[in-house]
Amino acid sequence: MDLAGVKALLSAHARRWPADAERAVRIVEFIGAHRDCLLRTCVPGHLTGSAWILSPDHASVLLVHHRKLGRWLQPGGHADGDADLFQVAIREAQEETGLRSFTTRPGGDPPAPLDLDIHEIPAHGGEPPHLHLDVRFLLVAAPGEIPQASEESTAVRWVRRERVGEYSEEESLQRMERRAREVLGQL
Repeated sequence: MDLAGVKALLSAHARRWPADAERAVRIVEFIGAHRDCLLRTCVPGHLTGSAWILSPDHASVLLVHHRKLGRWLQPGGHADGDADLFQVAIREAQEETGLRSFTTRPGGDPPAPLDLDIHEIPAHGGEPPHLHLDVRFLLVAAPGEIPQASEESTAVRWVRRERVGEYSEEESLQRMERRAREVLGQL
């Protein structure tokens, strides 16, 4: 597991987005304390990758209604040992939305994260509460594909970007939308 690469990605992100510096430091410290941080068996928490997916015309964002959490969220999930969190975000986006092809914004290899978030996942079944240390990327869906809900979701929906707040008041979703507008020069 290339945790040095993940740390470098987080450091570069913190330089680009100083408001995320504290979250970046917390994730780097977590990585230092938990060599198994890319595995969901890491009980205190684990790294995840997710995607803020825009429609081809950039007018809408794709949200999924998460079955376990009962909330509208961006697609994303567990790294399952993969240190390439961009590929994790793509894999999870494909699994959770049925979309196959995406483009990314320019900005490095791998593409630079859009956002970082640390949030607690409540206990479910035999799984204790734990943290998701989420690295989020901006993707644009290819034209012509039709999203489909997966087993993990009750619905998947294109939402006009100006209406995201009607689906979720979570600050992290609002922050991703603001960042996407900034990155795309839409302020």
